[in-house]
Amino acid sequence: MFYLLYLYYADVAEHYPLLHLIQYQTVRVGLAMATAMIVAVAMGSRFINWMRARQGKGQPIRDDGPVTHLSKVGTPTMGGLMILAGIAVSVLLWGDLTNPYIWIVSGVTAAFGVLGFVDDYAKVTKQSSAGLTSKQKLLAQTVVAVIAGVLTVLWMTQSPTSPGLETSIAFPFLKAVLINIGWFYVAFAAFTIVGFSNAVNLTDGLDGLAIVPVMMAAGAFGIIAYLTGNFLFSEYLQVHHVPGAGELAIFCAAIIGGGMGFLWYNAPPAKIFMGDTGSLALGGALGSMAVATKHELVLGIVGGLFVVEAASVMIQVGYYKLTGKRIFLMAPIHHHFEKMGWPESTVVIRFWIVAAMLALAGLATLKLR
Repeated sequence: MFYLLYLYYADVAEHYPLLHLIQYQTVRVGLAMATAMIVAVAMGSRFINWMRARQGKGQPIRDDGPVTHLSKVGTPTMGGLMILAGIAVSVLLWGDLTNPYIWIVSGVTAAFGVLGFVDDYAKVTKQSSAGLTSKQKLLAQTVVAVIAGVLTVLWMTQSPTSPGLETSIAFPFLKAVLINIGWFYVAFAAFTIVGFSNAVNLTDGLDGLAIVPVMMAAGAFGIIAYLTGNFLFSEYLQVHHVPGAGELAIFCAAIIGGGMGFLWYNAPPAKIFMGDTGSLALGGALGSMAVATKHELVLGIVGGLFVVEAASVMIQVGYYKLTGKRIFLMAPIHHHFEKMGWPESTVVIRFWIVAAMLALAGLATLKLR
């Protein structure tokens, strides 16, 4: 069906030369970003009012959290639906729907979004900060991530890539190092997708804290996807060429646009929270794009802020089980700084700065080889 639509578009473009511009990825990147932002902003007030009416008391606030968070009681959640709606419309309008990577990343994003929605719904209906159990979420995420990993490997096997690239791990800064781990790569890919999804979820604890670093990471991976998908640029930069990966730049642009539209309402004081609906989906999207572009380890640099947030939770839990004491005043680490007396806005802006520096550092790995 999509091939027939492509033929129809080609026929129409013959009569309207201006439409030829849409064949360029750079043009569609801009259109995708603008479209996603417009959709998210347009949903805005009506969607928030509807959610507030449906959810009543809104997202439950942790009892053991900072006292300042009590003012957030009554704020609705599931705002991630605004972002996902913008992404969906943008990708359908401006993405190449014959591209398998678009479908793989979209599938992971949608599946994780549904999982997050179920979790948010359970929290709202129970009026408890505990929704689905961690085992339930982890199992569902793993199943989706394994399927995505297998599909990515199978498609790369059929593509004109470097021999063994589909099951290999590439290392930043080292152009010649490529370790082929065979089908164990699927487990590694699943770990990347699930781990990053949960890392973004843990970071989403303050107004605007998660969405801006997600947009920064998406911007960095939009550039990475475009360069790895282009043979000339990948050859010049000596990064592994992945045919078709450049189309993911459209998806990244949609994330940025949808994120900007959501941030319009999530800026302090937030009128709506992203919820697990958004955080799990966006983290999964970034993880699956890292797998598709063969830049899984670079994701750890670009999204280093999310890695630190997740690590702070693991360290806190592990140390407490061993000693009965806490290293941080509260985990994730952004709450630690709040407990130290930093205003919420200070924590958010400083974390944005760190995220920007890490995104630039990740991009630097493309040249420093």
